[in-house]
Amino acid sequence: MRELKDAAEVAAACDDDDLIVWAAQGMRPGVRAWTYGDAVAVASPGIARGDRLVIRGGPVQAIRLVRHALAEAGRSFRPFGDAVLVHRVAEAVEGLRVPSDFSWMATRKPPEPYAAQGPGGPAAWLAPGDEPGVTDLLAAANPGSYAVPGLAGVRRWAGIRDGAGGLLAVAADAWSAPAVGLIAGVATAVRARRRGLGERVCRFVTEELLGEHGRVALMVDDWNDTALRVYHRLGFSRRRVAATRIDT
Repeated sequence: MRELKDAAEVAAACDDDDLIVWAAQGMRPGVRAWTYGDAVAVASPGIARGDRLVIRGGPVQAIRLVRHALAEAGRSFRPFGDAVLVHRVAEAVEGLRVPSDFSWMATRKPPEPYAAQGPGGPAAWLAPGDEPGVTDLLAAANPGSYAVPGLAGVRRWAGIRDGAGGLLAVAADAWSAPAVGLIAGVATAVRARRRGLGERVCRFVTEELLGEHGRVALMVDDWNDTALRVYHRLGFSRRRVAATRIDT
């Protein structure tokens, strides 16, 4: 086992894998990473509402590396990575289970031009004083959102307003890493759905984060066909992933 000490080492060890590079968070304080053979593991505390152990590599070496990383970092870190690998790890490492699979989607290219404006004003970054409205919209339209105003790592919100100033759609810049921006907290008011507003606000955040980070990612439930179609139209490629929970 070899511990990786900086972001450049992590990127080289994982062939610049979007998911691993995102988890490393530029190797900010508290993040640790290791490699063993072709396997890489990054223990990233407090990211996307949990302590994550993001992994990649062949199952034999990844299983040994996960055991080492959990012993080093602690069992609060939950293995997360490509679905097939995570299921193999969960079968081999005592106390792990996989409650659900979902998808990681990423892009390095700006979305194709989109001419139609549709209802509401232009998408724009919101002010901190707008966060109560974001909270209300999420409570009604996406109560399971991982990103919520005020949560550590949730940096800012973008939104589209109606003529009276009410929020019609929102999306967050949340848990972004220096080399990978992350979109979360996407929601459209029930009264304004099926009008392309979610796509417009995500297009805005995608373009903004690409300019700052060079690539952008997000996570989406596999059952959410509407969201998957939107993200495909914006140029995101899909990768099936899974996250474990640790039985106590």
